[in-house]
Amino acid sequence: MHKTSAAEPITIIDAARIRVATYNIHKGVRGVGPRKRLEIHNLGLGIEALDADLVFLQEVRQFHRRDARKFQRTSFGWPEQPQADFLAPEGYEVAYRTNAFTRHGEHGNALLSRWPLGDIGHHDVSDHRFEQRGLLHVPVLWHGIKVHAIVAHLGLMHSGRVRQVERIADYIEAQVPADEAIVVAGDFNDWGVKLDAPMREMGLARATSPKQGDIEQRTFPSRVPVFSLDRIYTRGFECRVTLVPRGPAWARMSDHLPLVAELELA
Repeated sequence: MHKTSAAEPITIIDAARIRVATYNIHKGVRGVGPRKRLEIHNLGLGIEALDADLVFLQEVRQFHRRDARKFQRTSFGWPEQPQADFLAPEGYEVAYRTNAFTRHGEHGNALLSRWPLGDIGHHDVSDHRFEQRGLLHVPVLWHGIKVHAIVAHLGLMHSGRVRQVERIADYIEAQVPADEAIVVAGDFNDWGVKLDAPMREMGLARATSPKQGDIEQRTFPSRVPVFSLDRIYTRGFECRVTLVPRGPAWARMSDHLPLVAELELA
């Protein structure tokens, strides 16, 4: 994957805007069995090409013993660093917290930031013991303004997602002052597009351009995107444009495509 080709449609020109991206990286691997391949190195190039101020990542691994053994002898093997640190472009700050522990390792949410980060918070929003889910909450100081970045990855059942959105609302009410800006982004697994209304009820608007429809935000599956599962919701911002990078290089790196939005203070 060449950085120049991936970055062609994504050029930031207005310093007054903040560019945010959300990306489910599928734990840095694709395929199963002997066809399983490591994509974390390509993902690093892709994330750098997004040129985002804030990158909200889901399904990120700090360690995984089995995959680390499988890929250790390849020319581009399993990174020695945790995935979030490995993926962060030079000069970015990193926040990470684990959501789920598995037999061979764990995974969670991460935030990569071009701007200084405050204290890292983590809130469990699991709906049942078979799906461990959490919120990563980090205040970001952007041009002297505090922006609350919350990385989310919701469950597979609609009823559970509704309850998780209610927990997000309770968490924001308790932890974020009413006059401070918020960006909540991640994989919402909202196949039926039913969560925009409850998110609006808590004062969060989905980041969409007035000239763009839902088709412009389809991110899953990455080879032939049909569903807009990956979302960016904001308070205190207006969305100017959204973008989903497409093409063979992006399609092979994860089962999701990244979603990018340029925001301005409202």
